[in-house]
Amino acid sequence: MTFVTDFPPADPQQVAAHYQQRLRFETDCADVHHAISQGEADFVLLHVVGNETTFARRHIPGAIFLPHREMTPERMAQWPQETLFVVYCAGPHCNGADRAAVILANQGRYVKVMPGGISGWADEELPFA
Repeated sequence: MTFVTDFPPADPQQVAAHYQQRLRFETDCADVHHAISQGEADFVLLHVVGNETTFARRHIPGAIFLPHREMTPERMAQWPQETLFVVYCAGPHCNGADRAAVILANQGRYVKVMPGGISGWADEELPFA
């Protein structure tokens, strides 16, 4: 027996359910890029950390700079309640996107996190604005 098989694999139906659930919470850089580049973005992309200088220097095309600390109900009211937000931060070493997701969800908003953030975008060699 190895570390791989110390725990038996889950039933295939459980595996499918697990990953389907996970995809309800997250999206990835390639899917966001595809939607934006094809003009099919059915979400609002939010850059949720840093400052306007770092945002101006490098951000994902189509993103709006809105730090999580500024996500008040009053500020979010500019979008319809059913809007899906995709939030990202610097990358997996940053929890800004997680913070933003909690804030938005607590306001009854739909949200997905793009875990790779700026780092993941760069790793995939996708273009920056």
